[in-house]
Amino acid sequence: MEWMVNYINLKDLQKNITSYKFMIVYHDSKLTFMSHVRESKIDYIIHDNFQKQLGRSTGKREIESWKNSMQYMRNVLDDPEIPDDARISIECQVPNTSKRIDFIITGQNDKKRDCAVIIELKQWESATITAMDGVVKTYVGGGIRDVSHPSYQAWSYAALLEGFNEEVYQQNITLKPCAFLHNCEKPGDLVS
Repeated sequence: MEWMVNYINLKDLQKNITSYKFMIVYHDSKLTFMSHVRESKIDYIIHDNFQKQLGRSTGKREIESWKNSMQYMRNVLDDPEIPDDARISIECQVPNTSKRIDFIITGQNDKKRDCAVIIELKQWESATITAMDGVVKTYVGGGIRDVSHPSYQAWSYAALLEGFNEEVYQQNITLKPCAFLHNCEKPGDLVS
């Protein structure tokens, strides 16, 4: 995929969501995001905004996951083909659910079409497929468990946005879901 040039403002996607507030915990330019990560501020900023938006805190594990994963995302974004004014959104509430999208990059593609890359971040070191569609086994919560495949999670978020966000539908915004398992050195059958 050609990287985005220019940007759309993800907050515009809030329009016309029927009786639902589209919460975005962090929203800024690529350049500012990279600066926040480089200065070791990103986890504090996300946590502070999280508390303001939701009126509650979260656990140390989630805060550590922000700190860790955002370092990897900064490395991904450290590419001159991705414009500095591309928009970065973190922890975006999926309408009509309790789900939050980990990371979104918004902009325009080489054909000047508005698009958003939806990224599900995982810190898993390994996972294996199961006989169930869209389900993998991995170590989480103190043991090996069946959980949603991260690519399926990202795809389902895109489907929900397409189905429940009139702005995405009417403006024909292209949504590109993907997963980034930055600690997984041997993805094995996860990428089949």
